[in-house]
Amino acid sequence: MRAHLAYGEHGLGIDVPETATVVTPVHRPGAADPSAALRAALREPVAGPPLRERVRPGQTVAISACDGTRPQPRHLVIPALLAELDGTVRPEDVVILVATGTHRGNTDAELRRMFGDAVVDTVRVVNHDAFDRTRLTWMGIHGAGVPVWLNSEWAAADVRITTGFVEPHFFAGFSGGPKLVAPGLAALETALVLHDATRIGDERATWGITHGNPVHDDVRAIADATGVTFALDVVLNRDQEIVAAFGGDLPAMHAAATAEAARTAMRPVDGRYDVVVTTNSGFPLDQNLYQAVKGMSAAYQVVRPGGTIICAAECRDGFPDHGGYREVLSSAPSPRALLDAIGTRTETVPDQWQVQVQATIQAHCRVVMRTERLSAAELAAAHLEHTGDVTTAVAEALAASGPGARLCVLPEGPQTIPYVRDVVAS
Repeated sequence: MRAHLAYGEHGLGIDVPETATVVTPVHRPGAADPSAALRAALREPVAGPPLRERVRPGQTVAISACDGTRPQPRHLVIPALLAELDGTVRPEDVVILVATGTHRGNTDAELRRMFGDAVVDTVRVVNHDAFDRTRLTWMGIHGAGVPVWLNSEWAAADVRITTGFVEPHFFAGFSGGPKLVAPGLAALETALVLHDATRIGDERATWGITHGNPVHDDVRAIADATGVTFALDVVLNRDQEIVAAFGGDLPAMHAAATAEAARTAMRPVDGRYDVVVTTNSGFPLDQNLYQAVKGMSAAYQVVRPGGTIICAAECRDGFPDHGGYREVLSSAPSPRALLDAIGTRTETVPDQWQVQVQATIQAHCRVVMRTERLSAAELAAAHLEHTGDVTTAVAEALAASGPGARLCVLPEGPQTIPYVRDVVAS
């Protein structure tokens, strides 16, 4: 049987046995008129008044948007917002803040691809910088003892609008909504506390869970305490088309969007598998190994202890080389040693949270990578195995598992979150 994996911009074909279980999202057609869907979300919100009734002439507006590692349809969302604000707010009083979190800022060329020339040439587009304290404002202690610094332009704006897209998230439950405030526009110190070993290690810090999840509970508390004027999220299909748009007061809007995303992405399976093939949903999500941990985590939900995960992610941006992920990942001789080291640290270090999730997976199963950019030696330093051919790797892993070995394929990676039937997220 031929399977097509989301990989880079063009995909990757592999051969798997006919007995394989292939798990994909529920297919939803894109909206016939996505601009109309966005306009309706702005004018007929889930909760609270329409956007236009929340904004007055002369006010300053800050709009938070996803960075280049996310497939948010910014080229549609931002123009829809600006059109709705037109006539009330001057373009020079609007700033779009790229919610990088602790990621690198996007280049001018990337911003133009993300937003379109018309947006970049009309309003200011600014990369958030979590490391520059001069561009951050102290907002107090919120949630379970989280020290909160936020982007100063966001903090000073009269009107604050979040824009995002909602999909299951491997330790925050779901993306979008309050994450566009923190960690998206937060200081490094804030992100480190939100992602400390205790929060990340909690069993409810996982796919599909928002309430009772210590990470999402604190993220939500920060957004509630610091104020969001209007929130706009979209749900996408596997072709990254807008399926539905939701606007309004942030809590109710995000609850509606997550319910829609769960219906599309959360899929039950019968039991665990010896081998699970996964991806990181193709470009832009699979542009580095750091992001590919999400694909590994999706597979980890249904692989048996001691089984094999084979992850196909292009990783055109390498580990990446910026940030502390590569250094932390290679700082111990084994995944188990990494977990032990993280458990004894008194302070979180940058990118430790991604390493903690990855090390947990690798401590319980074998992980094999198919990438374009990273060599076998580089992957070995990260305690990962390398394959140049997924079909061969699958055949070898199934043979090693013995007669009756079970295979699951997640062609869209974390766009589909499998769970063992009767184990339901909430």
